[in-house]
Amino acid sequence: MPDDIDDPKVTRRDALKLAGAAVIAAPAIQKVRAANDQVSFGLIGTGSRGSYLLKHLKSLDNGHCTAVCDISETALQHGYDTIGTNPAKFKDYRELLSRKDLDAVIIAVPLFKHFEITRDALSAGKHTFCEKSLVFKPEEIHALRALAAEHAHQVLQVGLQRRYSVFYQTVKEMIDKGVLGNVTHMQAQWHRNPGWKMKPNPDLKQQMMANWRLYREYSGGMAAELASHQIDVADWMFGSSPEYVIGVGGHDYIFDGRDINDNIQLIFKYPKAQKLMCSYISTNSHLAQFNSTRTEFGEIIMGTEGSVEITIGDDSHPALAVWFREPAPPPEVTKAGAGEKKWQAGATMVAAGAQKGFPIMMYRDEVGSGDSFLDREMKFGRRWLYAKGIATPEEPRNPVDIELESFFTNCRDGKRPKADVEVGLADSTSVILSNLAMDENRRVYFSEIEKMGRGEKPADTKPKRAWNEPDFSGGTPSAG
Repeated sequence: MPDDIDDPKVTRRDALKLAGAAVIAAPAIQKVRAANDQVSFGLIGTGSRGSYLLKHLKSLDNGHCTAVCDISETALQHGYDTIGTNPAKFKDYRELLSRKDLDAVIIAVPLFKHFEITRDALSAGKHTFCEKSLVFKPEEIHALRALAAEHAHQVLQVGLQRRYSVFYQTVKEMIDKGVLGNVTHMQAQWHRNPGWKMKPNPDLKQQMMANWRLYREYSGGMAAELASHQIDVADWMFGSSPEYVIGVGGHDYIFDGRDINDNIQLIFKYPKAQKLMCSYISTNSHLAQFNSTRTEFGEIIMGTEGSVEITIGDDSHPALAVWFREPAPPPEVTKAGAGEKKWQAGATMVAAGAQKGFPIMMYRDEVGSGDSFLDREMKFGRRWLYAKGIATPEEPRNPVDIELESFFTNCRDGKRPKADVEVGLADSTSVILSNLAMDENRRVYFSEIEKMGRGEKPADTKPKRAWNEPDFSGGTPSAG
């Protein structure tokens, strides 16, 4: 069968048969690893995010959950039930870290506790996965960089799962190969309506702990919980950290006791004149990408020869990526009586037609010389369906599964994670400086971080708590 996906002899029924054949011909094979080949790990923080991770972790065969920890008995039991491996239960994370049978820990606690627990995990000799944002304060950036260097033999990975998405990796490859031309701009949004809701409590302290994302004392707000993912994408695609950031934020619409902004807009300027423009609001969830078939979040990466609309998706909605070629240059018109001089008519400058979006192909859909006849037929069928808009390519696996599996793999092979400590610290720097730009209403340069936090009390010299003193290290873990 020819490789032309527009071959009129191929019918929709033919393609659907081929797409269905792929499932029959290639059943999933579940590998089961020997127990001594699995990474023994503990998870600290079994609230909303932690339990979400446990749902994914239970499907992985290269890690085994040996312990879970949370200060909330309800959350702790829920995490225990979710993973189903009969792990030991702890309310004090330091007791969990003292176990000699643990190779690694996964940290899914509120942002303001990230540094403390990550520091203690590394000091205990554990490989460490910490959800984003990696750290909360400037002094923690300097302290963790130094500490990670002292524990260079241990893996330290941050939960920025887009780095592990096949779609995002494919777009990065397109950029590096010049397919999009000179990439100059990126737009990002994460619009929700209304987003986080306050859980009221008569005791203010308990209310703040239950709603820690809504209070500046514990949270980086929308910059930390939403923008951090997309700023990291821009750093990755542009190949550098920003030079400066400007921003406008406001606490304008939701008055329920919170003190974080409920809407922010940020612009980052990068060294090669590239710019990232971000928007995060709580009053509307419309997304003007993918023909408005999705809501809330996504990115547009724009170059001189093309653009890509992309979103990571979630457990219910698969990731999407659509490539748009730039329209052909407007035709040159010969002006009579001007010595055959060519010029571009004003009307034609805006008349170039919009280009059709093409779904980005997965590697599994590329026809190779070594493919069998059946493989070629199945790939042809999928490509035909994509081109006709009947089907959309989907990532073979959820990037959350991939990032966690990769963490365990790196614990064994010692290789540096895609989302390593420097990626995490760069991302945290962007969050800290974004909030500073909005608070002080000025352009904040990224070079300023080198002087910030240097004169403050070192982050690792705070008095130690008694083992049974509440430290809110569990509660409602941060959204990763």
